[in-house]
Amino acid sequence: MKKKSYCIVAFALLALVVSYYCLPYYARQALLHGHPGIDDLSLFARDTIRRASPCEEWPLSSRYNTRSLSPSDEAYLDRLGTVAFLVIRGDSILHEEYRGGWDESMTSNLFSATKSIVGLLVGVARGEGKIRSLDDPVGEYLPEFRAGRKARVTIRHLLTMSSGLNWDESYSSLFSLTTRGYYGRDLRALVGSLEAVEEPGEQFSYKSGDTQLLSFIVESAVGTSIGAYAGEKLWQPAGACRDAYWLLDKPGGDEKAFCCFHTGAREVARLGSLLLHGGAWRDRQLVPADYMAEATRPAAYLRDEFGGESLDYYGFQTWIMHYRGMVNPYFRGMLGQYIIAIPSRDAVVVRLGREREREYARESPRDLYRYMDMALALLDGEGEGSLPPRVEVTREEGGEDGDDQL
Repeated sequence: MKKKSYCIVAFALLALVVSYYCLPYYARQALLHGHPGIDDLSLFARDTIRRASPCEEWPLSSRYNTRSLSPSDEAYLDRLGTVAFLVIRGDSILHEEYRGGWDESMTSNLFSATKSIVGLLVGVARGEGKIRSLDDPVGEYLPEFRAGRKARVTIRHLLTMSSGLNWDESYSSLFSLTTRGYYGRDLRALVGSLEAVEEPGEQFSYKSGDTQLLSFIVESAVGTSIGAYAGEKLWQPAGACRDAYWLLDKPGGDEKAFCCFHTGAREVARLGSLLLHGGAWRDRQLVPADYMAEATRPAAYLRDEFGGESLDYYGFQTWIMHYRGMVNPYFRGMLGQYIIAIPSRDAVVVRLGREREREYARESPRDLYRYMDMALALLDGEGEGSLPPRVEVTREEGGEDGDDQL
């Protein structure tokens, strides 16, 4: 009887091993590595985005770290695995803290905040005349989009997540296109095979494939990789003091433009400063101001995802938050990577961490608002009583199958 039990166990293990190796490569990698994390840099091939030489260090405010967060806010940061919380006013760091063994030299995967970097680069390419018009059909840059219904998809449709393409934005499924994009080895084939299943330019529908296509359009237009272009047009001109990294689908392959730029809080705050100052870094206009004005304005001509109302929270690969009487453009990534511009305070807020809240206030995770309140308290030095009331609109967890967007 004991021998028979051993045989059953051995057969079951053999079946599991055979089943594992029958899976596609990306599915095996997903099973092996599990849910993506902020410190997955070593799992993939990567492109290095070189720092500026000389670089431009952030000056420290005369009030640097003179005001502390409340004990409840400190506990909240710890509960969600925050590794960096940074507040910049003007051109100086007002508040900076690192947790969980992190420091300013360490990098985090920005996840979908990377999409906003691609959006900035589209603006640069258009400003240089490499992209003639945002209303150009995608097929003018990518041959796979020259026939059929998807020939009607334009760059503007991709920028506003209204392409109508059949990308599967699901993260819990082992076989979704997003899982294949993150763990697979051929992004060009993946997004090149997409088809238009809805009329483009009518409804906002978040799709990582739209951003990946934008990166290939930029590469086609400028004749270099999206990583090299980011270094030349954004990273070095903004005076970055540390190298950044962009994960690739394979050695020598393509950047995972929808998810996977790695950097630290101080460095990504430079891109937040571009968001705050209409595409300008100090006295240099890196992204055209007219493009930035449209990028940070809701694409209100589209229907939103909540029953067909006018879209009021997304522009060109950029989220737009309405809170306490303010309108704040921001970048957002899975697990709560946030880069927020607060124009009314001339401020940028960066939060990087390992988790986010599962409850949403309409289109945004609730922790986003908590970080805003923390930043406002540090910036204003006033209690909540002096601020307009919080947003209290609640809905279920976001993203398909209860997952946030990468």
